[in-house]
Amino acid sequence: MSGAASSGIGRPSWANLLFVLPYMLVLAVLLIAPVGLGMWLSFQDYDMLGGWAGGVGFENFTNLLNDRIFLGTVRNTVIFVVLTTPAFIVIGLFLALSLNDRTRRSSALRSIFFGASVLSVTIVTLVWRLVYLPDRGLLADTLAIVGLHGLDPVVSETYALPAIAVVTVWWIIGLPMTLFLAALQQIPAEIYEAAALDRTSRWRTLLFITLPSIRRTVVMVAVLEIILQFQLFGQALLITGGGPNNRSRPMVQFIYEAGFRDLQLGFAAAASQILFALMLLAALAQMWLGRRQDGAS
Repeated sequence: MSGAASSGIGRPSWANLLFVLPYMLVLAVLLIAPVGLGMWLSFQDYDMLGGWAGGVGFENFTNLLNDRIFLGTVRNTVIFVVLTTPAFIVIGLFLALSLNDRTRRSSALRSIFFGASVLSVTIVTLVWRLVYLPDRGLLADTLAIVGLHGLDPVVSETYALPAIAVVTVWWIIGLPMTLFLAALQQIPAEIYEAAALDRTSRWRTLLFITLPSIRRTVVMVAVLEIILQFQLFGQALLITGGGPNNRSRPMVQFIYEAGFRDLQLGFAAAASQILFALMLLAALAQMWLGRRQDGAS
């Protein structure tokens, strides 16, 4: 006991904080301080030209809840998340199951699917604007084969947001595919060998072996994509500009325009707090459902 006490074992050493201090400083400067400043700005009347005009309490939030354009952006963003997140899970899992082997073909296809995710949003939207050309784009030529003409999803109130969702799924599907691949490769091969000896069908193997084994990854992908897709901005801005009639305008574009076009930082900060709250609630709900399924199993 005396030797352990003399050597300092079991006693906290403040010198250990030096190892995490650089990280804590970066975290405080780049995350904690901006979040705190944004919360403070959301309760202020702050103009980038006129400066600070004093606190306004919840007036910015009240104005947002009475703003039809902002409420439309909330609807658009939620619909976009509902369109894309299940697609990322289903298509990503399908690709992972299809390419979960060691052949050269699968390796090449995995590289192709993941390679799209490293492209910039500018390149991706430029390519897809050519696809969506109403007269001579790939989509128009494909639809002409089945007798459909004149469909331009970019200027359609009904199809503008789904068109952006298609672009997004094509662009980022490589990330959930890779996460699912990593989870599938952690499942012991002996389990599948035992199922094969019992002549278990592929469908039952998927339902009762594969999916229960990777359900934590499914929850992780769902939470990750919910957070990412609530931040829709570049695709909508470059493909449709938020139109037509604001039917594809997301919340982040509204925040950007309020802060950097209209110069109303307090108003923009309040909108960003609502966006943060929606992202947090959606992520917590998905995590709660995942834990409930774990408990039930």
